[in-house]
Amino acid sequence: MTIESFATGPMWAGFIAFVIAMLALDLFVLGGNKSHRVSVKEAGSWVAAWVSLAFAFAALLWWYLDANAGRELANRKTLEFVTGYLIEQSLSIDNMFVFVMIFGFFAVPPELQRRVLLYGVLGAIVMRAGMILAGVWLVREFAWVLYVFGAFLIVTGIKMLVFADHQPDLEKNPLLRWLRGHLRITPGFHGEKFFVRIGGVLWATPMFLVLMMIEASDLVFAVDSIPAIFAVTTDPFIVFTSNIFAIMGLRALYFLLADMAERFHLLKYGLALVLVFIGGKMLAAPWFHVPVQWSLAIVGSLILASVLLSLKFSARRPDADGASPDRGTPPAQKLSRPDIPAIAVRPGAGSK
Repeated sequence: MTIESFATGPMWAGFIAFVIAMLALDLFVLGGNKSHRVSVKEAGSWVAAWVSLAFAFAALLWWYLDANAGRELANRKTLEFVTGYLIEQSLSIDNMFVFVMIFGFFAVPPELQRRVLLYGVLGAIVMRAGMILAGVWLVREFAWVLYVFGAFLIVTGIKMLVFADHQPDLEKNPLLRWLRGHLRITPGFHGEKFFVRIGGVLWATPMFLVLMMIEASDLVFAVDSIPAIFAVTTDPFIVFTSNIFAIMGLRALYFLLADMAERFHLLKYGLALVLVFIGGKMLAAPWFHVPVQWSLAIVGSLILASVLLSLKFSARRPDADGASPDRGTPPAQKLSRPDIPAIAVRPGAGSK
């Protein structure tokens, strides 16, 4: 399959420079390198900023293409970006529930969560970039791999529906067990440090385990989200930019919604149906073409419906009060993914 992209070298360089600049601004100017508890107001401001930047990018993309490649291409590529961004942003919400589980399991104080998520975002960007390049190469060399992606997404979506109430034990996570078996782990946190020296011996802190679990969870979710966007476009620039905007806004979204995670208990069903729809769209492509605008409307409707139903029914549930004000100790919650384990909170877990 021939994969074409309108993006030039300077466009790629400019976008990457923008991402680096935003990360540097967060880390060195806006206090990302200092521990503090992120307020709902601050998180809301960042969510609004990232969503605004994403749509500003879409407007800039349309303006550039309209002037240089024509109105038809401008409309198509901009719609592909917006649809891809919505899909990636929706699927990334599932990561939020996993972050709640991980922070609760390790009893991470709220003021220590911001920086570890920033490093998690950095790792996610590197992993996504590599996986996108690999995915583009596979699609270019083996066009039939799109049908493999489609079948995989359908199976994953069905598993999410079947195991929606599954609540496994994080203690049995293979990565966590391996890390505990091969590293010296301090009993408690040492601020935001991942490693400390005690008596001349290097020890890992529970914060390092938290970081590894966050990176592992993003790797698992990337396996779903990246194939999903290939149902909308195979343009590597659109795939990459929509992924990155979704990832960059995920950390703020977590701090905004973490205390209300339990209220969105039906969202996992909406996300599962999104995967099934996207997978079906990929498999049906040779016989039936689903326009991008239809995909945007269907995905948006599924997510909106699951959110509204969650809010409606959570008001009737006596146990749907969400997490406590301390984000470090949320109640036990259910995940939409059987391969990302969750357990009830046990303060002090994760030490050795």
